[in-house]
Amino acid sequence: MSKISAGAKNPLTILIAPLDWGLGHATRCVPVIHELIKLGVTVIIAAEAAVKVVLKNEFPAVEIIPLKGYEINYSKTKAGFFSKLIMQSPKIIKAINYEHHWLTRFLKNNAIDAVISDNRFGLWTKTVPCVYITHQLNLHSPNFALTILGQKVHYSFINRYTECWVPDYEENGIAGKLSHPIHPPKTPLKYIGPLSRLKKKKSKKELDIFVALSGPEPQRTIFEKILAPQIKKSGLKSVFVRGLPSEIKTSYTDNDHFKMYNHLPSAQFNEMMQKAEMVICRSGYSSVMDLIVLGQKAILVPTPGQTEQEYLAAFLQDKKLFIAASQQDFSLSVQLEKAKKFNFQSAGDPQTNLKQVVKNLVERLRANRKIKGN
Repeated sequence: MSKISAGAKNPLTILIAPLDWGLGHATRCVPVIHELIKLGVTVIIAAEAAVKVVLKNEFPAVEIIPLKGYEINYSKTKAGFFSKLIMQSPKIIKAINYEHHWLTRFLKNNAIDAVISDNRFGLWTKTVPCVYITHQLNLHSPNFALTILGQKVHYSFINRYTECWVPDYEENGIAGKLSHPIHPPKTPLKYIGPLSRLKKKKSKKELDIFVALSGPEPQRTIFEKILAPQIKKSGLKSVFVRGLPSEIKTSYTDNDHFKMYNHLPSAQFNEMMQKAEMVICRSGYSSVMDLIVLGQKAILVPTPGQTEQEYLAAFLQDKKLFIAASQQDFSLSVQLEKAKKFNFQSAGDPQTNLKQVVKNLVERLRANRKIKGN
């Protein structure tokens, strides 16, 4: 990229980098980037692979520079999920150290006013204000001792940031205890409400099922192989989005009732999801926020072994917002029958103060520019 310099006539420049564990961290950065651009901020995105593809589709005019992801490998079984993740701890630590040193070098050569990191631990510096975005302040794992240790490590990183934005409500949150710890970190928390790239619109229900598959391999493929044949056989009018933005081929039409896409731009994704009577997706938090914003009924299927997703699915089913189902032995007919009898409750109109929080950040950065005489 070309070297960036600060000056009186130059707009603020903010670097934003989402984690590469699934696409949710990238998609929930979309509304943040939109707000920054509206305020005249120059945004630079740091990303590679699928995250880069998704954000390039959303923001073709925004510069995207390469930054390696964590590239975590996941287990094929629920039982092996946690142990395989632990075995990759050295790889994760190496990635965190790499991105921290990368940022230090980048700031020496480029005038950046602030950094926004969505769950990337190493993108902090004392040179400029740094924002950390996460909904998971409380960590969950099958091992209590490792949960406590992980919590301390997570807080040690959060506390290096200037502030932490939590995409949930401060009261009656949709992430439950994940986003509402008894003992919060020292870094100031700002609850900004649900983050979604999608917008609720009036739409006629023309689809029976909309599938939004996402998340890490190999579980993404495993669930696709379980779900897709059942939907095809059902004869229900369905759209199946595979969550593979890097694939060249865009769509496959199997019959009059079933259409499969590798990826859909936000506008089409938004439109098709709202046309469906029922959504089937993972219980990743970004997917949950999309459903809340659109007011959609859904069947949530956690990625096996991901305790956060398992907790969210159970928590939201208890709140009567969505149905929770297990991937193992998943039966479409059983879940649809359950949905007929389920008393779905509305989460109400989602409220967000993202616009104000972003505006406050930008005003502080501009004030800092004046103080420095730039």
